[in-house]
Amino acid sequence: MYLNRIVQKRELEQFESSLADHQKAIMADGLTIVERGVLEHNMVAVSHLYTSIYFTQLGELLGVVDAMKAEKVAAKMISDGSMSGSIDEVEGILRFHPSKAKVESTLLHWDETITSFCMQLNKVTDVVRAS
Repeated sequence: MYLNRIVQKRELEQFESSLADHQKAIMADGLTIVERGVLEHNMVAVSHLYTSIYFTQLGELLGVVDAMKAEKVAAKMISDGSMSGSIDEVEGILRFHPSKAKVESTLLHWDETITSFCMQLNKVTDVVRAS
């Protein structure tokens, strides 16, 4: 799975068609191991694209599950720490919480960009003064 991109249902089906029967065993949750892995990968990929999403939309986006199953998977991933977020059951919304490292990385990038801009502005004003 590449660059946290969402794996489409047809891509999953194409991959599963190359698997042997024993690799397509259905687990207790009604999904194969591959479907479960792709589903969890897609949930993380969605968390990079959205700050919040309705479970109905999430189910459609994931393509292999309905809203109820998407909520169950999100709850499990949040509880085991593989995804940071919160569930609003009344509204049917999943809210993603960015990790502290991601926030720090974004702030550091912002700081570097502002510093670079100020340095360039200083150079331009020096050139203007010298003229």
